[in-house]
Amino acid sequence: MPAIPALPPAFRLALEPDLTPALGRRVLAACGSAAAVYASSVTRLAAVLGTPLALQMAAPAGAELQRRWAAVQAWLALPGRSGLAWDDAGYPALLRQLSDPPLLLYVVGDPAALSRPALAVVGARRATAGGRDNAQAFARRLAAEGWCVVSGLAAGIDAAAHQGALAAGTGGGGTLAVLGTGADRIYPARHAALAEAIVAAGGALVSELPLGTPPLPAHFPRRNRLVAGLSRGVLVVEAALQSGSLITARLAADMGREVFAMPGSIHAPLSRGCHALIRQGAKLTETLDDLREELAAHGWPGAPAAGEGGGGVRVDVGGAVQGDVRGNAHGDARDFRRVKAAADAATEADADVDAVADADADADADADASALTDEAAAVRARVHAGAVTDPEADVDADAATAPVADRDQRRVLRVLGYDPVLVDDIQQRAGLAAAAVQAALLRLELAGRVRRAPGGRYERTSPDVAG
Repeated sequence: MPAIPALPPAFRLALEPDLTPALGRRVLAACGSAAAVYASSVTRLAAVLGTPLALQMAAPAGAELQRRWAAVQAWLALPGRSGLAWDDAGYPALLRQLSDPPLLLYVVGDPAALSRPALAVVGARRATAGGRDNAQAFARRLAAEGWCVVSGLAAGIDAAAHQGALAAGTGGGGTLAVLGTGADRIYPARHAALAEAIVAAGGALVSELPLGTPPLPAHFPRRNRLVAGLSRGVLVVEAALQSGSLITARLAADMGREVFAMPGSIHAPLSRGCHALIRQGAKLTETLDDLREELAAHGWPGAPAAGEGGGGVRVDVGGAVQGDVRGNAHGDARDFRRVKAAADAATEADADVDAVADADADADADADASALTDEAAAVRARVHAGAVTDPEADVDADAATAPVADRDQRRVLRVLGYDPVLVDDIQQRAGLAAAAVQAALLRLELAGRVRRAPGGRYERTSPDVAG
């Protein structure tokens, strides 16, 4: 393969075989720039890297290095692709503050998106419907006020945050997706349309991983580091105690970024991570004003749009979103519902196929959901058969541990959290007819799995709270 004279020193440093990112940063610190690295003597390089690497880097680019550069050049030739090396003027200033900044960033979309005022919105992949609603609402309002919403393109909260930011329209701050794969791959694959929408709206996809890198668990903490590093603060919407989102929050705190967490029910597994963060000093976040209080020193990028008011987003005890987050214009409301429906559908499709990725340990939430019961279905069958005349009398205390057999009831339980939810919202989230929802709720109530709450709402029954 012929030599590639166009190989810039900064790209060569990032692509150099056997040169780890840590070694690359070390030699950069010793020499001052990528150009100075390749202008240095073998003796100087060997003092930092050892003799074998020093000899390799002092020689012309070898075949493997040329192959890598040819692949990068081919990718860069595609529309909307760019590479930001450490010494590039467009390299994000916030990432330069890290102790381990990437040597090269692969970007699809507008590279300037990486330098916009940004807040990260993250959380569980198998999020509750209420959690997705809250992520969408906060992200939409943040984007409308000029913040670029950063997240990881995963299912659940990440997807909802991206969708919410897109719903703010092209006049907003947009959204940035940090990938745990190479920039030439989208994971999960069903989020390809979402990724395209992010780029089309003026946002970007970014990865530090080499082209072609597959989705492996070890890559997602690196992604989370960039999510935190590109942002002035991180809002955790829902998270289990052992969660990748808590890794992102810890990294953000270590970087000196602000950390925010949204409270939830004490019985909800996906609230436990947020409550742990709040106990450790994260800002309890119910409204946009909670974010403003902590970020005032950084400067709020924009005032609320005309007619949108000030406080805006608020989460009530039922997990619903109140205030003016859906906008005062009918068009805003339609956009919000459309984006919400798309995100909900994408998350439902992802629910059973994302076992490999993220290193998000939301297993306790999944186990909690799978343990939900439906003794009432068996009771109904016996009633129809004439075996019993009083369904409630035949539902015993062991119903809470029986598996859920009825599909409609499983769907209702999946969207029903531990906080009260209106029947209309249950119907919309579950995608069922009103009669089917009412029937499922009745049977679940007979089984002791749900109960009526004031105001025409339903909630799942709570497990005993240890003293």
